[in-house]
Order: sequence, then structure tokens, then C-alpha cells
Amino acid sequence: MKDQVPRRVFLGETGRVLAGTAAVASLASTSAKAAPSERMNVAVMGIRGRGRSLALDFASMKDVRVTYLCDVDERLLAPLGKSVSDKQKSTAKLQSDVRKVLDDKSVDALVVATPDHWHALATVWACQAGKHVYVEKPASQTLREGRKMIEASRKYKRVVQVGTQSRSAPHYHDVIEYVRSDKLGHVHMAKAWNSQLRSNIGHANDGPVPPGVDYNLWLGPAAERPFNPNRFHSTWHWNWDYGTGDLGNDGIHDLDIARWGLGVTSPSTATCAGAKWAHDDDQQVPDTQIATFTFPESKAILVYEQRLWSPYVQEGYENGVAFYGTKGYILVGRSGWRLIGPGNKEMPTTSKPFSDEPHRRNFLDCVKSGARPNADIEEGHHSAVLAHLGNISYRVGRSLTYDGKTETIVSDTEAQALCQRDYRKPFEIPEKV
Repeated sequence: MKDQVPRRVFLGETGRVLAGTAAVASLASTSAKAAPSERMNVAVMGIRGRGRSLALDFASMKDVRVTYLCDVDERLLAPLGKSVSDKQKSTAKLQSDVRKVLDDKSVDALVVATPDHWHALATVWACQAGKHVYVEKPASQTLREGRKMIEASRKYKRVVQVGTQSRSAPHYHDVIEYVRSDKLGHVHMAKAWNSQLRSNIGHANDGPVPPGVDYNLWLGPAAERPFNPNRFHSTWHWNWDYGTGDLGNDGIHDLDIARWGLGVTSPSTATCAGAKWAHDDDQQVPDTQIATFTFPESKAILVYEQRLWSPYVQEGYENGVAFYGTKGYILVGRSGWRLIGPGNKEMPTTSKPFSDEPHRRNFLDCVKSGARPNADIEEGHHSAVLAHLGNISYRVGRSLTYDGKTETIVSDTEAQALCQRDYRKPFEIPEKV
């Protein structure tokens, strides 16, 4: 990917690349054994939907070989296995248990595209097994898990890239540069939004586990409960045991950009109001949310808006971010960005078609060089914290005060309890990873 922003932004202000430091030297010395000219052996865990796309995309890259496809639903394995093998001209092994994949020392990296409740555990296990990780968003399913993922990445010197792909898109770097250039004046507010039309999933009764599905492995860390199709493929997103609602699903992309542009890390307050209005169905999560965050290091507020019953886009983008300054404002989405200056005059801008390829390429290059990736796990964690706090505020029905140094919610035991989960043995993340 061609760098379209000044080096002070690319290497300095964003804090994404640490080349030349002792830490990088240490990481590079213990990274995947494949030389830059060789193909990296990648395993993909979770191959439905997003995972299917990632498997085919990685298989299309000349310096990658997808050596494993891993999924608890064996019905998915053979068809995708054939597609991947045809694309890369070599056979991918099929496996249901990621632990067996991680036992194979030839695997260099694990791509995690499972339901959210598996993200952290799979990442920690992979780091412990000496594998680098590309983990889909949100980084974690609970707030505590994100910190454990960071600790595992640093302890085992593994590259962990979060699948917030906009971090590698050139036009988002252009926007961040402009926001930080003072040309907008002082930016007092950033707004992220998720405006789209979600379907009614209806009601479903508990029933038998489908043939070929290892339901025990699918549950993994989550509590034991009967199988239900409305808590399984795709619909798991809308259940608190497995997902993070659309705040953590789609909203996290734009929360991440808003936080990045403001140059902030942990919020000091979080307030979220919301409701489930559009459908009478089995979804537990709200379809309508407005969350606000303040930060100790900034005189700016971050606002998140969600409308999942909306057949129209907002300000030109289905999912987007606005940065409001005292001299003008910027609107940005995956299809491009708009700059509105004094007198509401729209200024000319340029954009390129959005692609995930630069993000995958950044991950592979960082594994080979030892540099921190564009969406390093620590950045992914800080953005996921916003989603977690927003959801927790909604669930307890009150504003939260957050201590970013200890990563705890202040003086609210009910809310703090939602920052972690009770793990089902043997799918536990220990205190010391």
C-alpha cells in the first residue's frame, strides 16, 4: 500500500510502527520462520461468512498458503476446502478443533473469524503456541479479555492484527492527517454512526444439534445451554452470551476511526441510551443506541448513533464518521470522504475504492519485519472498550465512570461484573497468560 500521509502521522502520531526499536528487534527475531520470499502457512478458524471471505482472500496472496480450515460445523469444510485448494493450487487440511491446528508447528499464523466469544481465547492459545494472529473485530467479547490478548501478544512476541480494515485504507489516513492538521480548527466532537436495515430473526425453539456440528466446541467459553438456531450461525450476534450487538459488530469500525482521529485512548465517562423497537423476535441487543464518551486528555466528545431499522444512509454513508471543528467538518465512509469548509462550501477531495487487501498485506509484512501492525491488538482493545462500555451502560441503565489506568468501572459493582465472564472449563483464559 502506498503511504499517502506524512511520515509524522504514519510513524509518529498514530504510534503504529515501532521499527528500529529494541522491542521490534526482539519481535522480529522470534517471528514466523518463513523468509520474506517464502509462503506463510496460515490457518483460518471460523469459515462461515467473514471467515470464508478471509480464507479465499488469503489463499489468493502469492506469499500465503492456507494450510488449515477449521470449523465446528463440518458441513462447511469440504466445499470451502475445494475452493481454497483450487485457488492456491495446494490442499488445505480440514479440522474441527483449533487445538489440533495449533499443535502443528508448521502453522505460522491463525486467522480468527469465529463468533465474538471465541476471539480472545483463540488469540491467547495461538500466541502461546507461537502463532501470529489476525483476529476479526471486535477484538474481544468482554473488556477484561482485551487486556489478556495484549499481554499474550507482548509476552510471546506475536503480531496480533485486529480486523478493523479501515486502519489500512489510504483515504482514512488522509482524513486523520487533515483532522490533526488544525485546518478544521479545534475539533470538539466526533460522531460515528451505523445506519442500516436489519432483518427480523423471528422466534425459535430449542432443538437438536444439527448433524456434523460439534456444539460443545462452538460454545467454548460460553455457558452451557441447549442448542437454538437463533443463537447459532449469524444470529449469535444478537445474544449477549456470544456477541456484542451491532455496537461491537459494525459500529466498532467507525468508533475506531473516531477515536483514532481524536487521538484519545480510554474514556473517563460513558453513557448509552437505547431500545429494541423494530422487531418482536429473539434478539437481546438493542436496535437503537446513542452513546457518548468523554476523555481525560481531550476537550472533545465522541458520539455514537445506531439505527438498525433504517432503509436510508446518513450524510451519504451507511456507516461513517464525522469530525466537527470550529472551521469546518469532515464526513468519511468506506466509499470516500467529504470536506465542508466555511460557508458550508464543499471542498474537493480524492478517494480510491476501498479494499481489504492492504490490511491483510500489512499483517503479513509485520509478521516478517516485526513491526507493529496498523490495527495492533492494543489499538483494537482501546476501541473495543468503547463498545463494551456503551453496551454495559445500556444494560445497567446509567452512566459509567471509567478508570483507564486500572481498566475498571468506578464504584459500580453491577457494571464491573459485566466486564468479564465466567468461563466454562476447559475453555478458560487464566489470569496469567
